[in-house]
Amino acid sequence: MARVTKSALVLCMDVGFSMSNSAPGLESSFEQAKKVIQKFVQRQVFAETKDELGLVLFGTDETDNPLASEDQYQNIVVHRHLMMPDFELLEEIQNDIQPGNQQADCLDALVVCMDLLQRETLGKKCDRLNIVMLTDLQNEICSDQLEVIVANLKKGGITLQFFLPFPVDADDDSEGGGSGDGRGPRPPPQAGKGLTQEQKHGLQMVRRIMTSLDEEDGLDEVYTFSDALERLAVFKKLERRPMAWPCQLTIGSSLSIRIVGYKAVTEEKVKKNWMVVDAQTHEKDDIKRETVYCLNDDNETEVPKDDTIQGFRYGSDIVPFSKVDQDQMKYKSDGKCFSVLGFAKQNQIQRHHFMGTQIIKVFAAKDDEHAGVALSALIHALDELQMVAVVRYAYDKRSNPQIGAAFPCIKDKYECLMYVQLPYMEDLRQYVFPSLENSKAFTPSEAQLSAVDSLIDSMMLEEEEEDGEMVDIFKVNKIPNPQFQRLFQCLHHRGLNPNTPLPPIEPWLQRSLDRPPAVTARCQAPLQDVRKLFPLKEAIRKKETKTSADIFGDTKEEEPDSKKAKLEKEEEFNLAELSEGNVTNVGSVDPARDFRTLVQQKSLPFGQVCQQLTHRIEQLLGSKSTQYYMKSISCIQAFREQSIVVREAELYNSYLQSLKRSVPDRGLQGFWDLLVQDNLSLISKDEVEGSTVSKTESIEFLAAEDKKTEDMAPAAADGGDVDDLLDMM
Repeated sequence: MARVTKSALVLCMDVGFSMSNSAPGLESSFEQAKKVIQKFVQRQVFAETKDELGLVLFGTDETDNPLASEDQYQNIVVHRHLMMPDFELLEEIQNDIQPGNQQADCLDALVVCMDLLQRETLGKKCDRLNIVMLTDLQNEICSDQLEVIVANLKKGGITLQFFLPFPVDADDDSEGGGSGDGRGPRPPPQAGKGLTQEQKHGLQMVRRIMTSLDEEDGLDEVYTFSDALERLAVFKKLERRPMAWPCQLTIGSSLSIRIVGYKAVTEEKVKKNWMVVDAQTHEKDDIKRETVYCLNDDNETEVPKDDTIQGFRYGSDIVPFSKVDQDQMKYKSDGKCFSVLGFAKQNQIQRHHFMGTQIIKVFAAKDDEHAGVALSALIHALDELQMVAVVRYAYDKRSNPQIGAAFPCIKDKYECLMYVQLPYMEDLRQYVFPSLENSKAFTPSEAQLSAVDSLIDSMMLEEEEEDGEMVDIFKVNKIPNPQFQRLFQCLHHRGLNPNTPLPPIEPWLQRSLDRPPAVTARCQAPLQDVRKLFPLKEAIRKKETKTSADIFGDTKEEEPDSKKAKLEKEEEFNLAELSEGNVTNVGSVDPARDFRTLVQQKSLPFGQVCQQLTHRIEQLLGSKSTQYYMKSISCIQAFREQSIVVREAELYNSYLQSLKRSVPDRGLQGFWDLLVQDNLSLISKDEVEGSTVSKTESIEFLAAEDKKTEDMAPAAADGGDVDDLLDMM
């Protein structure tokens, strides 16, 4: 079993009066530093680690530390000794830590932190000792003992981090007026004002300490408050120590390889720490829960728990199962198992057949050289042949066996088998759906296919860098679980503010779940094309209301208009159907009658019948004679009536609008005048709910043509003979 790692950390925060100074409208260094330690502590609380944490404040009005004497280590307070962080510490940080009116030497505070770590970790096994200092370096620093302090940090194995309101190279930029590399001036470190002499001296001291501790990467441990807040915004990942699963990989009865498995991927769940407490006292012990079994009789006779057994509902019956029956029914196995049943091609294992809640990496036993050689040979053979091992897996003797596939995985630093669970017969869901290819109504055009292809290309979540390498721009493994983040945010707020509403979701978390900005910008044009080529319409089917008169009353009295129209049309076409026989398409003799008949028969889809009718209308309009114009008018009238009956207005409106646009080019003004006289306009929302045309638009559709006719009338007034003849008549 792996040993649990543990660390000890001391937060050392400057609360002196200079930390409270800030430019108007900007947050002070004190508030920023306070937020940093709040974020850090709450991450530790919710990560449920065993790490211990202490808090030291310097620049306070009082002094409380073991090293304090008359003139040394003054204005330094050990606010919290080393212990596991909890909500009490969060409350103290929020309510008790206030700015002081004094200044203290940050090196003195560092020595107090070192003393606290060494004294309170004595006899404890800590893998890491760390001090985090948050200051603006505005205090006077006595660096006489700096070399001794650095030596003691190295001797004690203590690491150090600094958090400042400005970057570690801020004094270089403020003095030189630029970065020195030709990129222009960098923004000033403190909202438009340069560093003070104390801060410049403090930065030199920070560089000296950090490079002494680590010459190459020491300055990487110096952060700004803003960078720290951004990094600490994400709650710390719950730490899970690796749990080894030793077993034997068997192939047949004669080959056995010692292996050890580790969970590589598994669903992380929030610990079920929810419990029922008293609403007034908030104490769990004030509530007691009891379960009582009673007979379903008048007296509700109580039944002892020992007199009850489990029952399994089988159809309408209940089959009793005692504890003995359940034990005998359980699957009996020999214990752990990772047995190879056979081998299969990798392309036979379909991706959609992967199931289970985990992926297990299988390695050879650490101390067994023969097992390492044998497993490596198996892994490389599977990789070269593009095969997988189909295995029988059982975690222990209490577990039901699984069937899974072990894929070869070869990396630069290690090689292993990756086990993924496969489904049994009952786990598969077989559904049969009608093919879309056989339906002309659902066959996309070339333009539609091209638009969707362009949309997919524009929304690819990877982009090519300058060196030609493809880079993922939406790294899912870097996105924290929003359920955890939101839960921890609300728990922290409710723990510290029990009477205020919960805060909104953090903006950074919302942004992390949104589409990357680069993809959003790329896909705008393809989305517009898709919107044009795939128009959406609201399909609302109005339910017919039934009243008591419809059910019990005389149906001959006050029947609905829709029903009257339907009965009239049925009576109108009965004789025609008898004489003509079965109508199968819209003919040329009486297309309007054939259209009505086909719509009522419902033998063909409404859209297909409409297509046949519009084809006949176009044939009739091609003759350009009044007789055929009148026949076309009757067809359009039937088209409009039946569209209202079936509550489908889009096909009729689209055809009429396209017909109007073609009138000037085709010379059909005479036909259109007849259509206007019969008032055959668009179907409005008042007639069919699914229509996108308002009543005003429907009226204006024909009114525009009336206006044109009226404008043309004065031109005919020039013919005086015609006017005189009309007057005589």
